[in-house]
Amino acid sequence: MYYLHSFGIAHRDIKPENILLKYNTEDSEVKLVDFGLSKTFGPGETCNDPFGTLCYVAPEILLGKCYEKTVDIWSFGVMVYLLLGRHLPFDSIDEKEIGNLTVKNEIEFFHEVWDPVSNDAKDFILKLLDKNPKTRIKINQVLEHPWITGNDKDIKELRKQAIIGND
Repeated sequence: MYYLHSFGIAHRDIKPENILLKYNTEDSEVKLVDFGLSKTFGPGETCNDPFGTLCYVAPEILLGKCYEKTVDIWSFGVMVYLLLGRHLPFDSIDEKEIGNLTVKNEIEFFHEVWDPVSNDAKDFILKLLDKNPKTRIKINQVLEHPWITGNDKDIKELRKQAIIGND
């Protein structure tokens, strides 16, 4: 996602079905697929097209507000929540209710499934699922978050070098 965003591309439909493994091995590359709803954003450009899959779509899209690439970060946050919590953060059998929950409800970690999940992981999810796109974690901050790096200085330095080398 970092490289997509660095080229101004938003996928706009990040969900489990659009994540594939290149090979059936433990160390396989992970591939993001299905760019049918993607959009290229110029500097400072926004749009308000209503694209995405309901359970993974950012609140600003549901509200018809202008948005940019950070909608992918929200969708990624929904996926992380799903993988760690084994359920979607905003779910219902009623589509209108899913939209209302996404826009109005805050993230909660009250179910017992969250007991073994670290505080760093919960903090990461909260930053990804910030309803305000202006304060939502940025893609470079995602790569530096303690839950991703484990506070390992060598990993942080390697990521900085990789980002600087590819900009």
